[in-house]
Amino acid sequence: MKNKASFYKKIKVILAVYALTGIALFYLQDKLLFHPKILPPDYSFHFALPHSEQNIDMDAATHINIVQFTVPDSIRKGLVVYFHGNRENVNHYAGYAINFVKQGYEVWMPDYPGFGKSTGKLTEQRLYDMALQVYKMARVKYQPAQIVLYGRSLGTGVAAQLASVRDCKRLILETPYYSFTSMTRLLFWMYPVNQLMHFKIQTHEYLPKVTAPVSIFHGTADGVIPYFNAKRLKNVLKKEDEFITIEGGSHNNLNDFPLMQHKLDSLLNH
Repeated sequence: MKNKASFYKKIKVILAVYALTGIALFYLQDKLLFHPKILPPDYSFHFALPHSEQNIDMDAATHINIVQFTVPDSIRKGLVVYFHGNRENVNHYAGYAINFVKQGYEVWMPDYPGFGKSTGKLTEQRLYDMALQVYKMARVKYQPAQIVLYGRSLGTGVAAQLASVRDCKRLILETPYYSFTSMTRLLFWMYPVNQLMHFKIQTHEYLPKVTAPVSIFHGTADGVIPYFNAKRLKNVLKKEDEFITIEGGSHNNLNDFPLMQHKLDSLLNH
């Protein structure tokens, strides 16, 4: 009888831990997933590359700040719209703009709601709405055949969704994920993540709808988004799309690999 009571006590403890962890996942997931750094409205960016800023007012509480890295009219080939990762703000990613500027592309980097000088509540739909508004602004100046959509980490799903509903020259994804839910399930497989997650971002559902050429870069040593998770996207690519494996590449150093640099230069010069 004593053993039976001890067994039921352990079951109760396990169930309590399970329930509390599930509750924490539901209410704290946004803090676990996103790590923004807020900047004051009067903050001045200091970059080596020439740049300017634009703002999109989406509603009374949501204002999207975009840093635009410019190139002279005489060499401008087009525009790269760069959707960054889940950390800090444009300051953290601005160094990558040189990859495109040196090839004659203007670069626009929007900060997501709650990141940098952008304001408003961050939701999955708001990410898509923001991306679409940036694209509409780009279309005032550029034709679809001049617009490259680039996503990095978190931004890969945003870029893929936009490319699934609007035309562009090319979609380039660096360290993408199959879906947010598939990533969460790796750690919390015992929970109904489809019901718990606020952000699902189903990249694998968007890519089959993209008519533009797609190029994916992913490293085999990525400790944030495992290579095997991204590799699943091969199954939804078109015949002419490409999945470029960077042997030994991790989540934050693909830019250091000559293969990445040479291939990216080739894509932008095509």
